[in-house]
Amino acid sequence: MSDFNYDLIIIGAGVGGHGAALHAVSCGLKTAIVEAAEMGGTCVNRGCIPSKALLAASGKVRELQDAQHLQSLGLTVGPVAFDRQAIADHATKVVTQQREGLIGSLKRLGVDILHGWGSVTAPQTVTVTGDGGEQVLTAKDILLAPGSVPFVPPGAEIDGKTVFTSDHAVKLESLPNWIAIVGSGYIGLEFADVYSALGCEITMIEALDVLMPGFDPDIAKIAERTLLTPRDIETYRGVFATKIIPGSPVLIELTDAKTKEVIETLEVDACLIATGRIPAARNLGLEALGVDLGRRGFVPVNDHLAVLQADGTAIPHLYAIGDATGKLMLAHTASAQGMAVVETICDRPRTVDYNVIPAAAFTHPEVSFVGLTEPAAKQQAKGNGNYPVKAVRTYFKANAKAIAEGETDGIAKLIFRPDTGEILGAHIFGLHAADLIQEAANAMAQKVSVTDLAFSIHTHPTLSEVLDEAFKRAAGAGAGH
Repeated sequence: MSDFNYDLIIIGAGVGGHGAALHAVSCGLKTAIVEAAEMGGTCVNRGCIPSKALLAASGKVRELQDAQHLQSLGLTVGPVAFDRQAIADHATKVVTQQREGLIGSLKRLGVDILHGWGSVTAPQTVTVTGDGGEQVLTAKDILLAPGSVPFVPPGAEIDGKTVFTSDHAVKLESLPNWIAIVGSGYIGLEFADVYSALGCEITMIEALDVLMPGFDPDIAKIAERTLLTPRDIETYRGVFATKIIPGSPVLIELTDAKTKEVIETLEVDACLIATGRIPAARNLGLEALGVDLGRRGFVPVNDHLAVLQADGTAIPHLYAIGDATGKLMLAHTASAQGMAVVETICDRPRTVDYNVIPAAAFTHPEVSFVGLTEPAAKQQAKGNGNYPVKAVRTYFKANAKAIAEGETDGIAKLIFRPDTGEILGAHIFGLHAADLIQEAANAMAQKVSVTDLAFSIHTHPTLSEVLDEAFKRAAGAGAGH
C-alpha cells in the first residue's frame, strides 16, 4: 500500500491538466485534479473554444456578404442579417459542451475532482482550500498546470464593458461601432476578424515597428494585405497605448515608441486589450520552496519540466506544464508537456521538442506556422557553423482546389537546409492553413528530408498540394544531394 493519498495530484484542470490526468490513469496512476474556477481552464472557457465559435459564425457572415465572390461561383444571395446574442449563445453552448465532456471523461476514468485553490504546502503535499475548508493531501508526484491570465499593460484601466480583455470579448456582449484593439498578435488578429465581419470599425495599435511581429515577414506582409488593408482597419505601429480610460467615449493616449512623446488621443466606443498573457503561478506555495518566479512570474523548469529552485536544483516530485512555464503558450503545448511528465514519472523519461509544435491564427484566411522564421533560421545558422539556409514559396493561386473554391489568396513558405534537406520552418497563409501545417510539423518531428517528402503522394485536387509543390521545389534546390 502507498503511503500517499494519490500517485499524482494535478493543480489546474485546463487542457494540459486534463490531458495529463487521462494519460496518468491509462498508466495506472491514482490521480486527483484540483481546480478553483471552471473546469477546462482558459482554452475551454475563455480562449480557443469560444473564440473559434465566434470566428466560425462571423466567418459565415463575411462569406455570405461577399457578393462578388459568390457571384464568381454563380450564386446570388439576398441581404444577410445576424443576431449578436444568438452568435454569443452559440459560443456559450460550444463551451458548455466541451466543459461537460471534459468533466465526464475524468469521472468515467475515476479521476477525483477537487474544487478549491490548490497550493504546495510541503514536499509532496497539496492543501486544497475551498468552501468546505482546508483539505491536506499527499501525492508521490505533483503537477502544476495553473495556466495564464491576460496581460494588462500599465496605464490601462479595465471595466469589463468599454475596456476589456479577451476574457470578456469571447462573451460578445456588444458590438461597438468603433473599437480599438491593442496588439496585433493572434488574439488581436482573430478579434479584428470577428469584429470587422460583424460591422465594427477597427483601429489596431501595435507597439513594435511591424504588425504581426511573431510571424515570418513574408507571411505578415501578405496577411496584412488580405486581413487588414481591404477591411479598412486603421493601424498604428511603433506606438504605445500609454493610457486607456474606460467610459463613453474610451480615451486612449498614444505615445511614439521611439520619442516617448504623446502623439494623439483617440476617442473610441470600446477597447480590447490583446497584449498577450502572463502566468497565473503566484500563490501556489512555490516561493516557500525556494522557487524564484522572477518579475514575469514564469515557473522555471528543466527539460523534463521539473520545477527548479533559485539555484537551479530540481525539486523532487514537483513538475509544471502549460502557459505558466512560458515555453509556447498554446493549449496543445500544455497537452504534450502533461503527457511527457506522466511518462517521466513512470520511469520513461520524455521531453518536448518545442521547435516542431505548430501554431495558428484562425482568421479568414488562416495563418499557421511551425519552426523558425527565415530571419531566425539564418541567425541560428550563423551561430552553428554557418550552414546554408534556403526558402521556397508556393502560392494558392496555382492550386486547383483553391481555384475551385474561389479562395486563391495564400502562400506557403518552406525554410530548409539544402545540404541535408532538413526542414527548419514552414509558414502558411491561406484557406485551411491551420490544418495544412500539421503535415510539415509531423515531417519535422520525424526528421523527414524534403527529398523524401518530394516523393510522398498527395491527393489531387486538394490544398495539400500547396505543400507538395513546396517539397518538390525544395528538393529541386539541391536538398540531400
